[in-house]
Amino acid sequence: MAQKPPWTLTLPSDLRLLPLARAFVGAVCQVAGFDEKATDAIVLATDEATNNVIRHAHHGQPDAPLQIQCFFRPDGIEILLIDQGAPFDLAAVPHLDPSEERIGGRGVFLMRALMDELSCQPRGERGNMLRMVKRCARTAAEPCGS
Repeated sequence: MAQKPPWTLTLPSDLRLLPLARAFVGAVCQVAGFDEKATDAIVLATDEATNNVIRHAHHGQPDAPLQIQCFFRPDGIEILLIDQGAPFDLAAVPHLDPSEERIGGRGVFLMRALMDELSCQPRGERGNMLRMVKRCARTAAEPCGS
């Protein structure tokens, strides 16, 4: 059986569009039937990832498109963020101590904490594909674990 096409949103790299990205992912989670806790985690992780792409990969250049793809899985959801930035090594981002006092720099920490899988692959000389997976049930009767 062929995999269904992903739910997809393509938007320019503009921080003012973060609410649109959050609303899109929240609506996808609602359609999937995820509970509020799982939905909040997925939306927050995607918001952090989208923010990072706009600020760091695209350096606030609105002409650089960002694509969010959401795939339903039997055990949850897979989200891909496809950017046009320079290759990024996710493994080079240190695992932070949550008690450390600092301003900023917690996006990857939150994505790692909220999602079950997090990886990033370069797409040639320009662009990356960030992959996040959250395993959770599709009914409120079977809430998703953290």
